[in-house]
Amino acid sequence: MNTSILHQEIQEFIIQNTGADVTKLALQKNPFPEVDWILILNQIEARTKAKEKLPTWFATENIIYPSKISVEQTSSEKTAAYKASLISGESLIDLTGGFGVDDYYFSKNFKSIIHCEINEELSAVVSHNFKQLKVENCTFHAGDSLHLLEETNQKFEWIYIDPSRRNDSKGKVFMLKDCLPNVPELLDFYFEKSDHILIKTAPLLDISAGLSELKNVKNIHIIALENEVKELLFEIHKGYSGNVTLKTANILKEKTEVFEFVLGDQISYPSFDFPKKYLYEPNAAIMKSGGFDEVSVTFQMDKLHKHSHLYTSEDSIDFPGRKFEIKKVIPYNKNEMKSELANQQANITTRNFPETVENIRKKWKIKNGGNLYCFFTTDVKANKIVLICTKIN
Repeated sequence: MNTSILHQEIQEFIIQNTGADVTKLALQKNPFPEVDWILILNQIEARTKAKEKLPTWFATENIIYPSKISVEQTSSEKTAAYKASLISGESLIDLTGGFGVDDYYFSKNFKSIIHCEINEELSAVVSHNFKQLKVENCTFHAGDSLHLLEETNQKFEWIYIDPSRRNDSKGKVFMLKDCLPNVPELLDFYFEKSDHILIKTAPLLDISAGLSELKNVKNIHIIALENEVKELLFEIHKGYSGNVTLKTANILKEKTEVFEFVLGDQISYPSFDFPKKYLYEPNAAIMKSGGFDEVSVTFQMDKLHKHSHLYTSEDSIDFPGRKFEIKKVIPYNKNEMKSELANQQANITTRNFPETVENIRKKWKIKNGGNLYCFFTTDVKANKIVLICTKIN
């Protein structure tokens, strides 16, 4: 770990230039020739990235940042705080510690944390930062976490793992066995060290594929931030054999939208109807969950079509997603499009519709933006329709 960047003048320079164009800065002469200029520029770039994503780190003095890519790949504070709210106890070992954002929040809910990181320099950086952040219940292991688990007699309340995809798995279907560590292969060994395991995966993992590789899954959490799915969490309890509960959370500035349902508990029978007064589009976490029929049943709303995943009601309902008031419903044909939408400005969404947004814009010369929201979709009788709406939230 290079501590030369902690010199006061260099730290002041990094703070002053946070947000600056690093490519332009790179052309300037290094004002601190005794320190690698690229190292300083990297700190500026990574700190800029941390402003929104890691405000606690950003606001703390003498933080050392890893590469900008590491900051991009780490959990945001908002998702880490939500994750930490799910579990608590005496002890947690993080087998893939990384930059330590998750562990910072886990440390608030556990008496002791072990942060394992195979990259010795990154481990030293996190240890330094945790001193700056005044975290006192975390110890650091630089090296292979598997070796540590093999050598210790300690049993942990929770094991936390964020496996990374192996380089040779690019282009393949994303499977947990293609990651390091190989969790499916090591699961029985992990159960010797803990009865509770929390596995974080990238959002592209297919949920059914994850379930096929794992056992004793009790809950699956789908976490979205501002309507973008950021991660999946597989919560595993040794010996558990009941149904799996899918829990979705969409973290917004003012609130967190939550929705949950039980997989395979019973068949849900949604209702279908033509568009009514209000239209609803589920948030990204629900879309990832695949619980489309459960949405209809839970909120007592009608689906427009089996494959449209849009919902409608006569009365306004508090809903985890976007809500619109339907102003007009038109059949998708030349005459109606010419009189209603051609050469207009509108936000366009397609759901279960044969044409792309780009193609629709080009064909009917519709500019992007404005206060109109148009949904091109298919109704219960398989007719192609356009819902012209205004947004409520």
